[in-house]
Amino acid sequence: MPPPRTQGKALRHRLAELRGGPQVPPKALDARALAALAANPGCGRRALLDGAGVDKAALARALGAPSAFGQSQFALVRGNAFEAKVKGDGGTELLRLAHERLDRAAEPPTEALVPDLTAAGPAGRTARTELALREAAENPGGWTLLDHPMLALDVAGSVAFLEPDAVIVHPDGSWTVVEIKSFPLLDGAADPAKVGAAARQAAVYVLALEEVAARLDPAPRVRHRILLVCPKDFSNLPTASAVDVRKQRAVTARQLTRLTRVEDIAAALPDGVSFSPELPAEELTAAVEAVPATYAPECLSSCELAFHCRDRSREAGAVTALGRPVRAELGGLTTVEDVLAAARGEAGDAGDPAVAALRRAAALRAEALEAARAAEVAPCP
Repeated sequence: MPPPRTQGKALRHRLAELRGGPQVPPKALDARALAALAANPGCGRRALLDGAGVDKAALARALGAPSAFGQSQFALVRGNAFEAKVKGDGGTELLRLAHERLDRAAEPPTEALVPDLTAAGPAGRTARTELALREAAENPGGWTLLDHPMLALDVAGSVAFLEPDAVIVHPDGSWTVVEIKSFPLLDGAADPAKVGAAARQAAVYVLALEEVAARLDPAPRVRHRILLVCPKDFSNLPTASAVDVRKQRAVTARQLTRLTRVEDIAAALPDGVSFSPELPAEELTAAVEAVPATYAPECLSSCELAFHCRDRSREAGAVTALGRPVRAELGGLTTVEDVLAAARGEAGDAGDPAVAALRRAAALRAEALEAARAAEVAPCP
């Protein structure tokens, strides 16, 4: 077996080939992508494409199934402007919100240390962030604000560099993840779907911070209540809410450990396979189809290849296109044709609860249709 360094070099070369060559820079994984990946750990296609750094948006366009997934330019500009307002004046308002929502027992943050985290490349910024966190942990007693720190997390054999909006070090030495979003908090509450997405994203940052903390002695506490900062009502004034992400963190950690390692998926592909958008459409389609995918309707809001995978799922008659809850109820029936055949009594084990339920539903449907037809032909009294 080759030594680990040789294995790593060979894997990097293989992943570069999948992108279209070493001249194609990898697209960085972010927390949003990792949260989506963890929500669908059975999708080898997404795991490989994300691990190789393939630009899935460009790939979807080349396949003829472009996706509208992603933030609009207006939303990005508005979000950046709001974040700048929150962090203005050395993060005074942000720290005030952290003290108010998370740590009222601590001394009010009259001033805070804001270390310089600039360095060359993601690896350099990651090392600089860890050094700043180490220094803050070794000198507790004050507030420290890390603006756009860089964290690293190993995901299925591939390193993902993550950039939270901010991390706060409390006077007791504990660490808190800060998520700044441009959707409003109306009367103290926000859209549950958007809050849930922010919590899943923050859970990825919490996992990465815990890896940093584990390397320190003593290990600082990473708080599982993150600070979600949003505009108040319909204004541009910042307000905040403490969001407990313990559940999201546990689910994300479990799902990430279930991901098939990138090198295992890549090793199963034929030699010469590439996902370069410059390839002819037929060759590119064959390359994508060589990697198994697990489509679900939820992919439409989180993956650039969702439209392509949905079309293929429908062509194959896969029940996953109807949603995970339906798929879970149908047991071993994986296609729509299998389901219809079981309902008609043409296939399936009558002792299977899913088959029995389908046949009962088919019988009830037939009775209802017969009653409706009888009512239509019945003479008026």
